[in-house]
Amino acid sequence: MATFWRPGMMPIQLLLTIGVTFLIFVIGHTFIKKTFGRGLPMLAQGALTWLAAFTIFKFVISPPIPSSLLYIYMGLITLVIGLFISANEVSWTESKKPIVDTLIGATPLHRGVRAVAFIALPLGFGWGTYTSIAPPKNFPEPPELRTVHPAPPQAIKVQDKQFTLQTSKNPFRVDVKGEYLDVGKEKEFFASNPFDPNAEGYVKYVKEGGEVFFRNCHFCHGDNLDGRGMFAFAFRPIPANLADPGTIAQLQETFVFWRISKGGMNAPREINPWDSAMPPWEEHLKIDDIWKVALFEYWHTEFFPRTWD
Repeated sequence: MATFWRPGMMPIQLLLTIGVTFLIFVIGHTFIKKTFGRGLPMLAQGALTWLAAFTIFKFVISPPIPSSLLYIYMGLITLVIGLFISANEVSWTESKKPIVDTLIGATPLHRGVRAVAFIALPLGFGWGTYTSIAPPKNFPEPPELRTVHPAPPQAIKVQDKQFTLQTSKNPFRVDVKGEYLDVGKEKEFFASNPFDPNAEGYVKYVKEGGEVFFRNCHFCHGDNLDGRGMFAFAFRPIPANLADPGTIAQLQETFVFWRISKGGMNAPREINPWDSAMPPWEEHLKIDDIWKVALFEYWHTEFFPRTWD
């Protein structure tokens, strides 16, 4: 279809384009009325007007308008057309007659249309949906092995801040005095400091990380971090089981920080062919929140991050 709207055209030109399109429709309607002695039924006029408007917005205007805006425009046009064809009793009676006749099956033709509309079309759409999403009978092996834990980059940038993964540490894995808790000190800390929800320092940060996790992450990773949240089985494969000894227990905490920050869309190609569905949380959470979530995940699973050495 030729493109009548080009970038830089004045609004009046766009209005003229739309006006010409509807003028052609009016001329065609008049021609049919003079030739056959009657005009198009009101319902047909409304449908053709709707199709003309959709064609203009979808195919004529360039550059194309966003889909969300197209839906708004077509919703308003549908409302206006509905008001127009029901403006008076005569037009409304004429407009609804084909629909009522089809629903009650007034003639064999109407019964055929009803069967197609309420039986054949739903079955066709259902079969098409099923065949488009169902896996093939002989599911082929992946073209290459999937790497669950790809090699991390040397450094990453999160919210304009640079992190060198081999030297960075979780700033919240510290005791009340601000000293970093390695695996030995962490065990000693918990042995002498039972969990107190009102405690400061490390325990306070674990609690805050848990609050962030249950606001954002448990829907997929689950209440027990086992990858079986309420949305988990909508993905293939399901989200990572963080409670499994083969996941975060084998990873450095900066690795976990990297994967949470960048999500699935920014993951290396090695994790294909099943890409992670996790969003890039750096676009939704603060850096401190990401560190605290990682802290909570290790605390909840009772694992300690693997060290680089």
